[in-house]
Amino acid sequence: MGVPLYQIVRVGAYVIKQRLKGVERYPLVLMLEPLFRCNLACAGCGKIDYPDAILNKRLSVADCLEAVDECGAPVVSIPGGEPLLHREIGEIVAGIIARKKFVYLCTNALLLEKKLDLFTPSPFLTFSVHLDGLEEEHDRAVSQEGVFNRAVSSIKSAKNKGFRVNVNATLYDGMKPERIAAFLDYVSDELRVNGVTISPGYAYERAPDQQHFLSRQKTKALFRDIFSRDKGKKWRFSESALFLDFLAGNQEYHCTPWGNPTRNVFGWQRPCYLLGEGYATTFAELMATTEWDKYGTGNYEKCANCMVHCGYEPTATDDAVRHPLKALRVKLRGPRLDGPMAPEIPLDKQRRADFVFSRHVEDAMAEIERERVAAQGRPTAAE
Repeated sequence: MGVPLYQIVRVGAYVIKQRLKGVERYPLVLMLEPLFRCNLACAGCGKIDYPDAILNKRLSVADCLEAVDECGAPVVSIPGGEPLLHREIGEIVAGIIARKKFVYLCTNALLLEKKLDLFTPSPFLTFSVHLDGLEEEHDRAVSQEGVFNRAVSSIKSAKNKGFRVNVNATLYDGMKPERIAAFLDYVSDELRVNGVTISPGYAYERAPDQQHFLSRQKTKALFRDIFSRDKGKKWRFSESALFLDFLAGNQEYHCTPWGNPTRNVFGWQRPCYLLGEGYATTFAELMATTEWDKYGTGNYEKCANCMVHCGYEPTATDDAVRHPLKALRVKLRGPRLDGPMAPEIPLDKQRRADFVFSRHVEDAMAEIERERVAAQGRPTAAE
């Protein structure tokens, strides 16, 4: 089991409570980005293409814990950038765990062995290490040789010290199913990770490599092929059975972007972790003023091929609570690997993409300049 039973029970109780209260839209996982700076420059990443003045910005410990309290989600994922570059990451994680939230610290693991002493093993803490396949595939995906071996060394060190460790794999067009299956065997049998998060890559508009993002049809065919190779049912995924069934083309889901709200150095990001189409000052403002129906596959061109877990896992979780027997059946038999796929969402009414990255960067740089000027004009202690 890729997710501990106590976590399943606590998160399930939270979801049931929201439904009993009649809450239509509620957060499941807070995506907390304390910085954008990274020590890698992956070809498929569109998260780090900012001027240095923005890459140098950080959320403080107080900012992070305020976001956790304000959002109220039972799970907090800390992506980036590379969060281990944040000097106060140990304090941030400790503060979240003290609130009895489940923390997934996402890392490329280049700094993990060096930073392990900042953390204490806890059932509420999981390191989610980025691995996009075996050595050849991963080093190519991150555009740097030797990263796979350093990540593997860090995983072994963390496991030896009693930490929970997952791997987070992103799949792209051209990856061979047999190599992905060999990777899943390796992390399950040799590394013995606690779980695997697996998802197709999102087509970030600023990613240097635009040629290898999967269409939804290719995603479904690829995952059916991959899942057919798990003969012993030994792979431990940290995602729900219904989400995996969705990846295999068997569920007709629409995304729920409010399920994984994002707080970063710009504010609360609209509408989701993958799309920065505007920012709110508070979580309440994000939920109340975002035009949610304008986004998602079938509604917006940028969402056309998305099947990423941060948009669809909350949908699958909600479906499991609504239909527990259906979820149990899929859990017991695994994803269906043959027969017709669920109907695809039509795209004929989707609105055209609005490319707003430059505008947001200009606004952020103007705010940074205002802060700099204000700081220069502020009286010093001696004055």
